[in-house]
Amino acid sequence: MVLGSCMLGPDFKLPDASGGTHWKETRATSGTRLPDTWWRLFNDPELTRLVDRALSANNDLAAAKARVETARALVGVDRARMFPTLNLNGSAGISRVSEGTATRNMPPGFAIDLESQRYRGTFDLAYDPDLWGRNKRLIEASSAQAAASEALLDSQRLGVATEVARQYFLLRGLDSQQIVLTETIQSRQNTLNLQQSKTDAGIIDGLSSSQARTELELARNDLAAVERQRGAAEHALAVLCGTQPSNFSVSNRALTGVLPVIRAGLPAEVLNRRPDVRAAEQNLRAANARIGVAEAAFYPNFSLSTGAGFESIDVKSFLNWENRVLALGAGVAAPIFDGGTNKANYQASISRRDEALANYRNTLLVALREVEDALVDLKGLATSRIALDHALSSSRETQHLSQERYDKGLSSYLEVVDADRTVLRVQLVLDQVDAQQRITLAALAKAIGGGWSGK
Repeated sequence: MVLGSCMLGPDFKLPDASGGTHWKETRATSGTRLPDTWWRLFNDPELTRLVDRALSANNDLAAAKARVETARALVGVDRARMFPTLNLNGSAGISRVSEGTATRNMPPGFAIDLESQRYRGTFDLAYDPDLWGRNKRLIEASSAQAAASEALLDSQRLGVATEVARQYFLLRGLDSQQIVLTETIQSRQNTLNLQQSKTDAGIIDGLSSSQARTELELARNDLAAVERQRGAAEHALAVLCGTQPSNFSVSNRALTGVLPVIRAGLPAEVLNRRPDVRAAEQNLRAANARIGVAEAAFYPNFSLSTGAGFESIDVKSFLNWENRVLALGAGVAAPIFDGGTNKANYQASISRRDEALANYRNTLLVALREVEDALVDLKGLATSRIALDHALSSSRETQHLSQERYDKGLSSYLEVVDADRTVLRVQLVLDQVDAQQRITLAALAKAIGGGWSGK
């Protein structure tokens, strides 16, 4: 009992890594937490429907859930080592020996039974006392692995929700560009018709109509590129939602709604929420426990066994009390020479622990970096959005003035073309920035742990 209380190997101690108290790109605020369904903050029913569908039907998530169930079952396998095993063993046999062999040394006329029967049934009990804590360390390691699998499932759920949001906002941004390009194509078609009629009437030469036709075809090319990108985004959403692209579609609609406010909170709070950080911590715990498992291999292993039952040569008298059998035993196995196997396994377990520690620390740094990246992107995109609003306003003014100058014969049609082209370019970039702001907000929600409670 005293030996059974021993636990070889180092006890787990989480490395000190608070993450600091401030962010580089924004002011840290305590107590900030997103709801589990953070995507609802965008107030977009279509996005909510797609995320909910993906979380219930995504095949990667289904595989991750199966891995969690496997890890939990393996904990039961290791826990069973702590208990005795009881088996029922039974056997029955009939044998016959050769008459010549059996009577070879017998006097003449001596009768012997050439056939014999044997019946045996016993309950066998075996137990290996966990003297050095090897089984306890195995349970600790497998439990940590199961917890890591659950945390990775949470991380994958968060990743799927974020990827759905990313593809959805990308698609909506392309829808906005598609609307702009469709209107531009119609406008340029009208302009081409007007210029062509003037050319046919001999009022102007063919330069203006040629330029108008060029701009029209360039807009059509841009529309084809946008439609191609939209198709790819829609197909990606279909796979995320666990369905075939041919059976999936999202209606066209421009970006709408006000951007939600998402705050990062304190770095320490972010690290506590991030499921990938929890998974790295549990992997480190498992690797630390396996050092004790490897260390226990240096010490003797004891075993206890007992068996009781009946044995008879006659089935009718099998259960007679005088035919009872009983066996008690104890064993010990101590390593003497193994060619350095145990030592190598012990060194390998320490190296795996060191690897898990390095992965844990790197996971912390990556988590903090992802938050900082999202924050600096949001800040830059907000500045770009303001600049593009001003650029769009001034470009439209330039477009209006250039058209007036052309109508009065004060400038060439090329000036109108340049002004129209600038308005289109600014409008398309503005739509891209609108989509990217929402994509970055989703990335920030993922970076700070998404408020995920693991339920």
